[in-house]
Amino acid sequence: MAPTHPTDLFARARAWLDDDPDPATRAELSELLARAECDDSGEGPGSEGCARAWSELARRFAEPLRFGTAGLRGALGAGPNRMNRAVVIRTTAGLAEFLKGRQDGGGEPPLVVVGHDARHRSEDFARDAVAVLTGAGLRAALLPGPLPTPVLAFAVRSLDAAAGIAVTASHNPAQDNGYKVFLGGPEDGGSQLVPPAEAEISERIEAVDAVGAVPRAESGWQVLDDSIVEAYLDRSASVVDQGSPRDLAVVYTPLHGVGRRTLQAAFKRAGFPPPTVVTEQGEPDPDFPTVPFPNPEEPGAMALAFRTASAIGPDLVLANDPDADRCAVAVPDHSGEGPDGWRMLTGDEVGALIAAHLVHRRAQGTFATTLVSSSVLRRIADAAGLPYTETLTGFKWLTRVPGLRYAYEEALGYCVDPDGVRDKDGITAALLICELAAELKESGRTLQDLLDDLALAYGLHATEQVSVRVGEPKRIADAMARLREAPPEQLAGLRVDSAEDLSAGVDGLPPTEGLRYRLAGAEGGGAAVERARVVVRPSGTEPKLKCYLEVVLPVPSSAELTAVRAAARCRLAALGREITQAAGLEPARTRA
Repeated sequence: MAPTHPTDLFARARAWLDDDPDPATRAELSELLARAECDDSGEGPGSEGCARAWSELARRFAEPLRFGTAGLRGALGAGPNRMNRAVVIRTTAGLAEFLKGRQDGGGEPPLVVVGHDARHRSEDFARDAVAVLTGAGLRAALLPGPLPTPVLAFAVRSLDAAAGIAVTASHNPAQDNGYKVFLGGPEDGGSQLVPPAEAEISERIEAVDAVGAVPRAESGWQVLDDSIVEAYLDRSASVVDQGSPRDLAVVYTPLHGVGRRTLQAAFKRAGFPPPTVVTEQGEPDPDFPTVPFPNPEEPGAMALAFRTASAIGPDLVLANDPDADRCAVAVPDHSGEGPDGWRMLTGDEVGALIAAHLVHRRAQGTFATTLVSSSVLRRIADAAGLPYTETLTGFKWLTRVPGLRYAYEEALGYCVDPDGVRDKDGITAALLICELAAELKESGRTLQDLLDDLALAYGLHATEQVSVRVGEPKRIADAMARLREAPPEQLAGLRVDSAEDLSAGVDGLPPTEGLRYRLAGAEGGGAAVERARVVVRPSGTEPKLKCYLEVVLPVPSSAELTAVRAAARCRLAALGREITQAAGLEPARTRA
């Protein structure tokens, strides 16, 4: 609970300070306390500096970081509402108790694999985790250096581990870090956490009295060698056919993350020519100096990649996010609208392309996506006679679909080999999209040509995400309350047929915070709309409200594709404007 009185706040802060094992965060919290406790001389109570310090202290102790999308994520700093060594030690102690509670009698202690990216403090947090796990009597194994999160997810299954910990904040800003948990075993299979495990682990974390009382071993854990990376690379190369074409020129950026070496090795193992790496973003750098947000979806994040591509003229531009579990794809744009002659494909477009490729390769099993992703996957699966499932947002749900063969979500995440990596994997997705592009190139066609084919076959499923970043989380709660109290009756000229509160559970899915609007179609020549959908939900990892938009338009002929696409863009823009207006959040910013 939030402290209600200065005495209570200062007492909690001092107690945390006394228990903090890290000299850096102890010094930071001591300085913050001194500024918040100022007197009437100089910068006294009520002065601007003192008020800022008090507010910052109150935010850090308002409540602890809680498990969100499969773990913790937050800004680095001192206090329970920040990512720091004290929080990591407490969290790992709680996780260890949870895992010991799941252990059958007898046998070896559970194995936990720990990996990390190259962000600030990631290695420190990973070493604290293995020290706590070993001190708790579990077996711990540390991956050999900063590596993509998919390597960690692979290791959990490959080593038959009870759990895996990935220290990463994925595509969050440089000031953040995180702690993601995967559960092994026959029931979870190496997937991310879902309820009730999240709540059970949280209870055990809250039961940790003091960080100083948590046993931490000084040695005794295993540091894995490169054989685990080699095994991952062998598995990655198996997602493409041995005899398929390989003639493809690619520009690639890891966005200052840890993906480059693994992706280059995967390309070599699979037989693709080495990609041209964007020099300025090729090495891991926790400050992400060339991008304000190291996320390929963010405006401007791909600017250097497009500039490099314009100079050499490749077939594709690829990007991973900093922990390489997502993959972005850009194609040459001859319309003159894209930056430097390139167009970023949406996650839904890439998801549909991979699905069509897998169908062409006669893949068997269930195709799955989330309720915020394009409905075109259902049509592709139905046409191929394959099972289809829709889940809540997140791969923690997607990878638990029985009989899963392929899953994707619109936020550039693709699981193309669920038996190897039970999570999104930006490395194997890159290999599969390159195989498809090379096959098309050999026949004189492109990814855009295949997207045209899909639009003609199933209708144009145009999607967009409008994302509003806020400084105060309460604004998100207020926006959701406003939409519940006064739901829109129409959006972009389309009647709202139904307004569903996802917190009540819909279509047999677990409750989640969000709203879904189904919109009726409208006639009108080339601007005819078959149907539309809007989903509004808070981000699980960042202070954002996200609005997921889809319009489905019939495409009578290939000659009308350009006009239909233009009509779809106009309708999506109107949907974005009007739903954010209805939520009381402006201006809206669409994703790149």
